[in-house]
Amino acid sequence: MKLFARTHTPKAGARWRYRVVATDQRHRKLAGRITVQIVDPLGRAHPVQYGNTKRNITRMPFRGTFSDFAQFPSDARGYRLTLRVHVSTAKGNGSLTYAITPR
Repeated sequence: MKLFARTHTPKAGARWRYRVVATDQRHRKLAGRITVQIVDPLGRAHPVQYGNTKRNITRMPFRGTFSDFAQFPSDARGYRLTLRVHVSTAKGNGSLTYAITPR
């Protein structure tokens, strides 16, 4: 599983795009379910909402590649946050983290 994003320091208020790709050892894409959370500096996890909807990305089905964006409020400027992604597939589970500090 890999996460792709342009920067660790997204601009507050702007769309910060990211992409998650789940593959097996032969680099074939795997379908599964994805959960995405933002962990604040106090260690509390908050669900990320999908696009411009109110739907949380919690056990959302996807087919190999998942793309979305996040927008950070101006109050988040300068705080170190963590994007936490958990993926479940037929081949197993995986998690990764990505450090973010909005500017």
